[in-house]
Amino acid sequence: MSSTPTTEQVNAALATVQDPEIHRPLTELDMVKNVAIGEDGVVNVDIYLTVAGCPMRGRIEKDVTEAVSKVSGVTGVVVTLDVMSEEQRKALQTKLRGGQADKEIPFAKPNSLTKVFAVASGKGGVGKSSITVNLAAAMAEQGHKVGVVDADIYGHSVPRMLGADDRPTKVEDMILPPTAHGIKVISVGMFTQGNQPVVWRGPMLHRALQQFLADVFWGDLDVLLMDLPPGTGDIAISVAQMLPGAEILVVTTPQQAAAEVAERAGAISAQTHQRVAGVIENMSYYQAPGSNERTHLFGEGGGQAVCDGLTQALGTTIPLLGQVPLEIGLREGGDEGVPFVLSAPDSEAGKVLRGIAEELAGKPRGLSGMMLGISPARR
Repeated sequence: MSSTPTTEQVNAALATVQDPEIHRPLTELDMVKNVAIGEDGVVNVDIYLTVAGCPMRGRIEKDVTEAVSKVSGVTGVVVTLDVMSEEQRKALQTKLRGGQADKEIPFAKPNSLTKVFAVASGKGGVGKSSITVNLAAAMAEQGHKVGVVDADIYGHSVPRMLGADDRPTKVEDMILPPTAHGIKVISVGMFTQGNQPVVWRGPMLHRALQQFLADVFWGDLDVLLMDLPPGTGDIAISVAQMLPGAEILVVTTPQQAAAEVAERAGAISAQTHQRVAGVIENMSYYQAPGSNERTHLFGEGGGQAVCDGLTQALGTTIPLLGQVPLEIGLREGGDEGVPFVLSAPDSEAGKVLRGIAEELAGKPRGLSGMMLGISPARR
């Protein structure tokens, strides 16, 4: 006959359950209200939700039940959900911000280890958003913690392309971003009804971007990708002001007209003093299934022309990171919310995009190079 489980055993099991949005243990977030163990082995667990309408309440209840059920001696689990008070939410908000009550952009701090890439293009229609979501998916699959900011306020499309259907959860004035394919994502499209257009001027755009960076709880990201609107307007300038360490990724097509405009998007770095990480040529060629012949629908050489122009203008070598072929699956993946690098990793486009992602993100971050916050003790 098995013995009655102890409170310590149940708490240890609860410590393995993470909040689906914050991605930290419930015990660490003070979300476990009470644990009561009956003599018959039935465990009653009271859990605090961050907000009454928490979209993950079903997932939390399921995960808690499964974790506690595995403890030896448990015959049943009853989960009761409660809601945090305003004081508890404020305490949680402060804890998540590392003890800082004031808002700040974590990626702008000098000790930030997050690589930030601003994906830019001179004109629309070159596949910038498609490149962004596929790079993000490839990086996440390679073991990196990745976030995506859909900074294209007027033409937001990232949620659909990533299949991010959930709404953000608000804890006081902190926003918890939804996750899709292991990627945290935020977009103005998550705050508008239906396909309602966003009609904002410069100051509103700046404020929206600031909220995406400071109000959203991103956690410890390895890489943050920002899908910028085409051109060199308000958002590009705001990114340079808020995140001067962000590197620019320029997306173009082989077409010379597109390349000329794309070069301007990268040349803004001369004024903002940002680094251009490289150029990605999208829709480089089409190769029919079963054929070895490449058809250059949009011409040739645009990507390299942008690299050469930026190299001359900036005085440093700007590399061509890759040439992504035109494949129907890239469009289908964007419509269906499944990035092509995940559904067809061995396709030619999938290989190119995964190679670019690996080159940009590097290896998944470990403890190497991180400050542990310890100092030698005096004897």
